[in-house]
Amino acid sequence: MSDMASQRVTVRIPRKLSVQLRRQSRTHGLTESDLVRQALEKYLMSSPEVRSAYDLAEDAGLIATVKRAPQDLSTTKRHFQGFGDQPRKRK
Repeated sequence: MSDMASQRVTVRIPRKLSVQLRRQSRTHGLTESDLVRQALEKYLMSSPEVRSAYDLAEDAGLIATVKRAPQDLSTTKRHFQGFGDQPRKRK
């Protein structure tokens, strides 16, 4: 760790956890900081990655699901005629 920049973080933990940390530190011949660092790295590596809404929709099969749509659907203005207009009220 001495060759990388480090930042100090202060965390409050319950006494029982502190005793367990100290015991593990002595048992494994590591500093308490080393054990906390290893546990944090392991936890962060096992956390699911953050994914965009687009990626989630694509994985769910919601992207490009329109069959027989015009190739120029998103670029031709005539396809947008009436889009966003308020629906007419029925009498």
